[in-house]
Amino acid sequence: MAGLTTRDIEGYNEQLQSDAQFLCSDQRMDAELVDRLVLQLNRIYPQILNDKEACKFRRLSVPTKVRLPELLKYLRAKGEEACHEFYRALHIHAEEVYASLPTRIRQREMADSKLANNVGILQKRYALNDKGPMFFLSCFSLVVGIAVLYYYGEGETLRSTGAFLHCSAAKLSKDAKDVFISYAEVGKQIL
Repeated sequence: MAGLTTRDIEGYNEQLQSDAQFLCSDQRMDAELVDRLVLQLNRIYPQILNDKEACKFRRLSVPTKVRLPELLKYLRAKGEEACHEFYRALHIHAEEVYASLPTRIRQREMADSKLANNVGILQKRYALNDKGPMFFLSCFSLVVGIAVLYYYGEGETLRSTGAFLHCSAAKLSKDAKDVFISYAEVGKQIL
């Protein structure tokens, strides 16, 4: 269920039922906006709202507080596609109202919580250690230094590096100290 949105869980019909009270009480849903929504549905989707029905919902003699609930009830009775097209028209003509719908707010909250969960998982998944880049660079430099000493060191160089390796091993961990000291001892034996 991790990838589901509110739209997947409930259809547009159920969303419209949830949003109906908000839409009917919102002051931004005035006569002009309702008229534009009805015209959009009538002109673009006459199978959803034909001319006769559009005239009924555009009648200015009936208050908007009566026409809007009737329109929403009618669209819900028409089915999922009609409700979807209403949301699309609302998004086009009144984006601020569309963004403040209760179902849209829930979708954003679900998406935000899902994003927060994913970020937490990604941080856990890719944090190989907590030492940071300086630790990596120091280890890399150490390995490069040993490789340079090993491949390019000649007899005289190895004799002079033995004391250096013993001194530099003083502040390292036990394992690193053992490696340095054994390297210095092997270098003395070779010469």
